[in-house]
Amino acid sequence: MLRRTLPINHNPSCISATPIDIALPNETLAAIFEQLTPSTLANISLVSTQFRAVAERLLYTNINVADILTSTSPSPRRSFRCCHSIMRRPHLAETVKKFHLRWQIHPNEPFDSELLELALPLLRDALRTLTQLESLELYLGPINLRASQAYPGPSIHPIERVVDGLQFLSLRNCSLGAEWAKGVQPYGDILAAFLISLPMLRHLRLSDHHGVLHLPPEALPSLSSFRGSPDSAAYLLPGRPVHTLSLVGQDSDVNRSNLPRLTHTTVPLRSLDLSAMSVRPILLQNIASFIPTIEVLKVRLALRHTLHYAMSGIRILAGLSSVLNAFTRLVHLDLSPTFVDTLSHNHLAEEVALCMEWSRACGSLRQISFPSKNDWALNSLGQWGLVGEDHQ
Repeated sequence: MLRRTLPINHNPSCISATPIDIALPNETLAAIFEQLTPSTLANISLVSTQFRAVAERLLYTNINVADILTSTSPSPRRSFRCCHSIMRRPHLAETVKKFHLRWQIHPNEPFDSELLELALPLLRDALRTLTQLESLELYLGPINLRASQAYPGPSIHPIERVVDGLQFLSLRNCSLGAEWAKGVQPYGDILAAFLISLPMLRHLRLSDHHGVLHLPPEALPSLSSFRGSPDSAAYLLPGRPVHTLSLVGQDSDVNRSNLPRLTHTTVPLRSLDLSAMSVRPILLQNIASFIPTIEVLKVRLALRHTLHYAMSGIRILAGLSSVLNAFTRLVHLDLSPTFVDTLSHNHLAEEVALCMEWSRACGSLRQISFPSKNDWALNSLGQWGLVGEDHQ
């Protein structure tokens, strides 16, 4: 099924001068329309009042807004139009299940933080009406990189200005953040209060949170996955059923202070994604010591020089055997995020040799993804073969 996204330039007031009357129930029209693309739905909404009513409900189910901020267009115009559109149609508020908004800026482009801040109250007011929301993503781009005088009083993180007082009892997916740099406005207590109000939340992403996050033990009882900094994870994971973790930042951010706390989940941590940081083998050794139950491990290795990979071949990775030996349940090792400048001419032979060597060190290993993007799997005969090819 094609994803339905609300077109920003959708203008339902432009109804055809000659409406078409088709004697079909709205349920039947909805079943037909839900297979259509957003642009087609926008056009269909101009045909008749009945078509508009059905098409609008489908369009408003999933809302995706992206503003690219430039020197010639410094204001998040799409966001303004979207929020005004939601506020003008309160009868559609309960149909909105997904609201994803992203602000981005081109590198080295100037931006006006006060223009961005002006959108925050409207964004909060629009979100307040979406009582049945199940998925929320707010990425406010560069707004926190420069201090603004738009708000008097104490400084508050821009995300917290939006979510302050909001409550979504049905929210299952939440992603919050903005660009981060040292010295920017940190989060305060508002974020914690917002998270406490989300009893159904299962998946959480905090891209720029790096501080303390105190939540009562009963908060987020259904949280199953988290993506964020190691320090944030150390506060969130203990006492919660998190089985999937993605860490961001630098591998030095994972230390003997926060790493032990990642093991205090109520279910085993099965999947760990380290593709957002350059990882040295010493970190893998530490992780294996504290979390040997990992089943899926995704890693972007920090090769000192990519030239070494090309000159010496991937046999340089053979040293991982001693690390993998400590993972007792590892099924899939994914090294595909590792950057490789050049592959040796016999990299396939080297890869299968590593597969055999690593599987001897880690008997549970069944699939390996290499930096070359080749996927190898162990078949029922105990032989390693490329995924998608027939290996006897």
